[in-house]
Amino acid sequence: MAAAGHRVTIKGVRDGLVFILNDSCDFTELVEELRLKLEKTHQTLLSGPPVAVHVRFGRRAVTDAEKEEVLSVIRRQGNLIVKSVDCPRTQEAERDRIVLLRGVVRSGQVVRREGSVLFVGDVNPGGMLVATGDIYVLGALRGTAHAGADGDEQAIIAASYMRPTQLRIAEVVSRPADEWGVEDAYMEFAYLRDGRMEIDKLIRLPRVRPGGPAPL
Repeated sequence: MAAAGHRVTIKGVRDGLVFILNDSCDFTELVEELRLKLEKTHQTLLSGPPVAVHVRFGRRAVTDAEKEEVLSVIRRQGNLIVKSVDCPRTQEAERDRIVLLRGVVRSGQVVRREGSVLFVGDVNPGGMLVATGDIYVLGALRGTAHAGADGDEQAIIAASYMRPTQLRIAEVVSRPADEWGVEDAYMEFAYLRDGRMEIDKLIRLPRVRPGGPAPL
């Protein structure tokens, strides 16, 4: 009761089926092969009574939208009931996991955390704050901040007072602060738009991140 493919492997187990998804191939090609197997080559196998399905993404880090796309393809088959999904934490989930820190990041000091960081205190010149999610500084950001360190281009950097040495989101590095053309350094945030870093007032954060955390 097993069927193997380059991108999708469907195996029969005691309580139903396991869908093993290749974690190194192109995501679009993965979805296309999954759709082909469910709609064409495996119709006999999948046209009976309700079957429990366990989905394994392997090491592939998917967004919530990608995860839902895969599950919706499976759910279109009326007899397939998704019982479990095994995948790494999505970037959205990482971003929602907020770590609270207090103190001062001094020159020469590097503070790294998984998820998003709410830092209560100052980041001094020469100091660096790094997070895989968002960075919120309830204080003065005068050093370096790197948000989305694992490649999350939807991450933001916000501060009560924003005059950093450098900002970085994913792999995009900001221009020097004196080139931003922004006079008021209070209550600002940085984000990426079309691969370019932009600076705006925190009051406009909901336009960039609908449903996201409230401003500082």
